[in-house]
Amino acid sequence: MIRLSAFADEISPEPAEQLDVLEKHGIKHVEFRSIFGTNVLDLTDDQHKHFREMLQSRGFGLSAIGSPIGKIKITDPFEPHLERYARALDLADFYETPRIRIFSYYIPEEISPESVREEVVRRMEAKAKLAQERGISLYLENEKGIYGDNAARVFDLLVAVNSPALSSAFDPANFLEVGQGIDEAWQLLRLYTQHFHVKDYDTATHVNVPAGKGGGKIPELIADAVNHGYSGFCTLEPHLVVAEKMYGFTGPERFGEAAEALKSELDARGVKYA
Repeated sequence: MIRLSAFADEISPEPAEQLDVLEKHGIKHVEFRSIFGTNVLDLTDDQHKHFREMLQSRGFGLSAIGSPIGKIKITDPFEPHLERYARALDLADFYETPRIRIFSYYIPEEISPESVREEVVRRMEAKAKLAQERGISLYLENEKGIYGDNAARVFDLLVAVNSPALSSAFDPANFLEVGQGIDEAWQLLRLYTQHFHVKDYDTATHVNVPAGKGGGKIPELIADAVNHGYSGFCTLEPHLVVAEKMYGFTGPERFGEAAEALKSELDARGVKYA
């Protein structure tokens, strides 16, 4: 059985409204990226205490800390970012959620990805080592413009780092945006995928669409993953209204559309979820 979650800040910046809408659609987990328009790593300790109390009182859990770690240029200094990463590790402990979403660094246009591979691997190894020491899993998301924007480079990173603390957060829409074939990506990364982002994309209109309405083959991939033993999270990140580099938004009404589309597709394939 898989578990459903969502980037709830796609619903609203207000945490109470986030949870209200999730509850309405039977989703009891949050991929924690932001509340009140403030990134998870920039909230105060008091804000985190209040949000944790809200989650606990309403029976919600976190699927992961949806951190922006790795969303800096590979040419930016690493040490200050490593300090920010330490905050993400502490929050994973604080929420008793030993899972963090990360990225693999933006590559400036004038630099080839191959020329910075060793530095990307070095940074990923350092983060994986710290995560493994603390019993935390890192989920590497593919995204346009970063080193791991295509499946071959994601695969290369996972093999090179070779850590039980690092696996793939498979995002079909992000692969489609860079022209990556979904079947090829899935064959490379299926065995390394421990987290799934539900975001679909129509390559003809160049817009994000509900699961099953685009070229991401999301229902087929989830069913295949389950048939091979997958029992992790499938996290809604629809981006149906806004899909920017550092921000995505769907709104409460269209979030309902996205949630029901996913459930309908899973029901049609006999995939059990909670």
